[in-house]
Amino acid sequence: MPSGAFGVMTDAGPGAVSTEDLFGGKKVVLFSVPGAFTPTCSMNHLPGFIDHADEILAKGVDTIACMAVNDIFVMDAWGKDRSVGDKISMLADGNGEYASALGLEMDATGFGMGMRGQRFAIIVDDGVAAHVAVEEPGKFEVSSAESVLANL
Repeated sequence: MPSGAFGVMTDAGPGAVSTEDLFGGKKVVLFSVPGAFTPTCSMNHLPGFIDHADEILAKGVDTIACMAVNDIFVMDAWGKDRSVGDKISMLADGNGEYASALGLEMDATGFGMGMRGQRFAIIVDDGVAAHVAVEEPGKFEVSSAESVLANL
């Protein structure tokens, strides 16, 4: 996995987590959505990981993390709105730098959303991508919580 950092909300306010801290020595499910509060992301993608979090963690996963090209405040508000609690880390890739480093950026200017990250899920084992599932445009299949569970 490329090195970088994500914005996260802490008890003290906006903070950051490095990819080294996130992935180092851990098994992590990182999934990306094109945008917080958008229909498929809010109604299907994130809720699937909330609903299946215990099953995913039981397969030896240390962290489930949701990434979007949104700011820290939006990701925090979306996590609260969807009641993620401690089940999922909400990661802000505010400028899309990490999506770009992965080569998984998406031009959503036609929808008035600017540059975003594609919809995907990556199973990361100690900083190495063990399974990568990138959705075809407009699809929601291979990056679902159920698909990730089948690949753990």
